[in-house]
Amino acid sequence: MNRIVRGWFAALALIALALAPAAHAQLAVGRDYVNIDPPLQTDNAAKIEIIEFFSFACPHCNDLHPHLDRWAAKLPADVTLRRVPVGFNQPYYQLMARFYYALEAIGEVDRLSGPVFNAIHQKGLKLVDERSISDWVTAQGVDAKKFSDAFNAFGVVSKAKRADQLSAAARVTGVPALVVDGRYLVVGKDIKTLPELLALTDKVIDKRRAERNPGKKK
Repeated sequence: MNRIVRGWFAALALIALALAPAAHAQLAVGRDYVNIDPPLQTDNAAKIEIIEFFSFACPHCNDLHPHLDRWAAKLPADVTLRRVPVGFNQPYYQLMARFYYALEAIGEVDRLSGPVFNAIHQKGLKLVDERSISDWVTAQGVDAKKFSDAFNAFGVVSKAKRADQLSAAARVTGVPALVVDGRYLVVGKDIKTLPELLALTDKVIDKRRAERNPGKKK
């Protein structure tokens, strides 16, 4: 083989090596995300909405929570995060969904979500019914009657039911699960860490942004 031919093959090999990581970096249906059809209706059509389907009862959601909080604090202006607690037709998960929406209704969800996870998964507290939940919430400085009224309010019960309908429409079978703009359920079959999951979600957000703004340069 002459020098020119050898040089040509060498050049092709270098090009192949250069392109291989880029090709792998491209998002793939089934590996990185799955399509949701029909798409979910989002709360804010002006922004790319990220839904985290989760449960206070889920240990993996507990692991993700601090990472997600830090990630959410740095989201671009055109992206918003909505947390949706799942019930999965299981009494304990349904109880936790009502717990979340009751905290949201009284304006305490941001302050107490982290402590709820900590109470259940680090301290091992048995928040298994309205009484034990109410006792814990009261110990955090919340008025017991105010919380009880919210926990049993028609609006909170209805939100928990709608959350289950939404997770079913998204075909969510396990949590935590992240959905981008009602259209893409992040899968990440190749990822191994929670930061990798969020980095993949960023890529899916970029994909959706490009679809929303065709022709617009980054």
